Amino acid sequence: MNEIKFSDLGLKDTLLKSITEMGFEKPSQIQAEAIPIALEGYDIIGQAQTGTGKTAAFGCTIINGISKKDGLSAIILSPTRELAIQVHDELRRLSKYDNLNILAIYGGDSISYQIKALKGNVNIVVGTPGRLLDHIRRKTLSLDNIKYLVLDEADEMLNMGFIDDLEEIIKQVPSERQTLLFSATMPDPIKKLAKRYLKKDVKHVAIKKTSMTVSKISQSYFEVAHKSRFEALCRILDFDQPKSSMIFCKTKKGVDELVECMQARGYVVEGMHGDMSQAQRLRTLKKFKEGSLNFLVATDVAARGIDVEGVTHVINYDLPQDVESYVHRIGRTGRANREGIAYSLVSPKEYPMLKQIISVTKSEINRKKVPTVDEIFKNKSNNLLKEVADNIEASDNERFIPIAKKLAEKYDAVDVIAALMKSSFKDDLFEFYSSNELKAPKADSEYVRLFFSIGRRDGITPKTIINFIKDNARIKTSHIGDIDILENFSFVNVSPDNKDKVLNKCMGVKFNRRKVNIEVANKKKKR
Repeated sequence: MNEIKFSDLGLKDTLLKSITEMGFEKPSQIQAEAIPIALEGYDIIGQAQTGTGKTAAFGCTIINGISKKDGLSAIILSPTRELAIQVHDELRRLSKYDNLNILAIYGGDSISYQIKALKGNVNIVVGTPGRLLDHIRRKTLSLDNIKYLVLDEADEMLNMGFIDDLEEIIKQVPSERQTLLFSATMPDPIKKLAKRYLKKDVKHVAIKKTSMTVSKISQSYFEVAHKSRFEALCRILDFDQPKSSMIFCKTKKGVDELVECMQARGYVVEGMHGDMSQAQRLRTLKKFKEGSLNFLVATDVAARGIDVEGVTHVINYDLPQDVESYVHRIGRTGRANREGIAYSLVSPKEYPMLKQIISVTKSEINRKKVPTVDEIFKNKSNNLLKEVADNIEASDNERFIPIAKKLAEKYDAVDVIAALMKSSFKDDLFEFYSSNELKAPKADSEYVRLFFSIGRRDGITPKTIINFIKDNARIKTSHIGDIDILENFSFVNVSPDNKDKVLNKCMGVKFNRRKVNIEVANKKKKR
């Protein structure tokens, strides 16, 4: 039986062009089964675990059915701001050649900016239920002409207490719309919701849950700023000195650029992606299997089906688009029941994807510090000492003894050894590194999350809550991180050094005639 391709699903050419550029050749199971049915106009209940490609399943359906001139035609509900941003970003990539305007709206972002953006020609809105309701009530968002309604991760929205908000929003959307409901599980309240608001001829697409275990593989991640990604990779490779490693990039262009940079630094590396001929790919793969290449840089598509013994490291230079791809990538190591190592370089924008990978795979992915120059030098020196010791014990150095004696006669033995070590390090261009230590970017993980007993009903906006904290605790805006504003309460991230200031100076102070209670947020309260 032939494999299904995106070109077999009935999608328009502009959408297929975007999909090809994103590096996807064949649809996931949920995409292959849901898209053709959705294109026929049926309501859908898509049941599949997180990380299986549900975003593209509903995204392709919507983008295939609308044009820029149609105005606001689709509304997508997501449980969290992080997921809303992910969906927004993927839909933008999918709609590249249709030039659709897509807007993400969620709590913690400027509502005045969102109101201004909604006045423009927006085609698709992706948002969290609370903020969407906020705009509906303010009459800054009209759902009168919506053709597509998507409930994404419906079970998560139920778990977070959004079921009433969902119903209120659904009632505002025209009944002749097409509804696409996606959920990993189908608890009773979601079944009732579907029965009440989806059409009678709704189609149920259920994808069997597959195991996403990677127990034999040691997984770690490094926090890196985007501009420092290449230097971080070089430090990691120079420290670990893997004999055989696969490095993954999201795009073909990314592969070409990384290979060029690595070759300039002296690494024995080649790339593999979809623009290369089959003959080129086979030649590169042959070299990698034979060990004449230490590193192979590839896209997900190009690496599919590659089975090479002895790959000790898999490195995600970019995190993939979905969890399934992550599992496939790191499965290139730890073959034949051996242990393997998987590293991921993660910038602050990629933290939500990392959290999703950890949640779905139930993996322990430890944070590691990018090696310093001193640590790299020490590790390489230890490896060299071991190599020398092994050669001495092997007692097969007779050919070199006359040279050693001549040097010993003329120079001090320590000076001779130091000079030889310097010579062995001549290809290690430590001057490439900007400093001894590569500092990690400041991330939300470095903030403390505080619960505030005031929310939208009290007239709170990101600007007013920032001013409230600044005026009372006397801290700078730069020490305040993400802000999530809900109906009755809010969450604010502050730097650890300023946590006590906020608790002591803002607690009990009135905002709009209400005393504010503040406490360190319980993890269960997180949005």
